[in-house]
Amino acid sequence: MKPTVNHIAVVAILLVCLPLLIGADYMYWDNFATIAIANITNRGDTPSASQSLVLYTNVNAEITADNTAAAQLTHETSGDKLVTEYKLEYDKNGTNGTGGTPPVDWAKYDVFLPGGSDVTYYTDDNDVTVTLHVRASNAAGTLADAGTYTATQMLTVSWGDP
Repeated sequence: MKPTVNHIAVVAILLVCLPLLIGADYMYWDNFATIAIANITNRGDTPSASQSLVLYTNVNAEITADNTAAAQLTHETSGDKLVTEYKLEYDKNGTNGTGGTPPVDWAKYDVFLPGGSDVTYYTDDNDVTVTLHVRASNAAGTLADAGTYTATQMLTVSWGDP
């Protein structure tokens, strides 16, 4: 007997849904888009910007950060550095939906998420919006070089405690 279009469609649906049907654990997200901070126009300015993405999971997770020099805003040619701080927020807190508690307040790039940030899975809520904020400022008593500054903050999501 030749398979019909109906049989092929059922097989395709089973292949896509099989991990959910057998209860496999999963978590995934995309990369954050580039975060562009406004220019520092006065010595005391502290401009900030943010980007959000959705973390899909059906288990507890942990988010950790890169605390290396790559995460500090650095001038593209002179090597001058800005005070670089990050903050992490969740749209839910783990009790009313999958989320993180508490939100992670502003911290310098080299001490951001030192022990990670826990994401608690809430039954049947398989996503949480994670927002990464970054802000820049001049070090006290200094004025940084004009120009373009870049940094790369890498957040890693891994399996959390059950």
